[in-house]
Amino acid sequence: MDRILLTTQLALQGDVFRAMLSGLTPDQFRWKPAPEKWCALEIICHLHDEEREDFRARLKSVLETPEIPFVKIDPPAWVSERKYMAQDFDAVLKKFILEREASVAWLSGLKDPPWSNAFMHPKVGPVNCDLLLTNWVAHDLHHIRQLNNLRYGYLTSISTVPMDYAGTW
Repeated sequence: MDRILLTTQLALQGDVFRAMLSGLTPDQFRWKPAPEKWCALEIICHLHDEEREDFRARLKSVLETPEIPFVKIDPPAWVSERKYMAQDFDAVLKKFILEREASVAWLSGLKDPPWSNAFMHPKVGPVNCDLLLTNWVAHDLHHIRQLNNLRYGYLTSISTVPMDYAGTW
């Protein structure tokens, strides 16, 4: 497991989110392809909360106190409970970027952590440090793909010209 590569990937993916989301208009960051789908505002709120309360917190927990159960989280409920649609998009994007920078600094500063630690989850079995770190990177990639699809869908929704000249989506 190349943890340095994964940590570097988290840093680079933070830059990708910043580039993909900076300068969006309210129409762009609130646009949804369907009422039950997330918009860019909801995605960045989710990423901010996950950064603090899921991946970093859980990896820290497994590294330091693997015998203690994870604090329960409910990301789907956070959308309404935390009023994602009422949040300031630019402020949440900045907060997410700061949290990501803190995560990368924390990961980079770890000195001989017990990477072999695992928390025995009652439903999914052992959750080890490498699983959490790798899935943190994968979670980003999932949302980068989701945001790409949103950006393309928005462009399609405001365009009157065919989009197939650029290639099939």
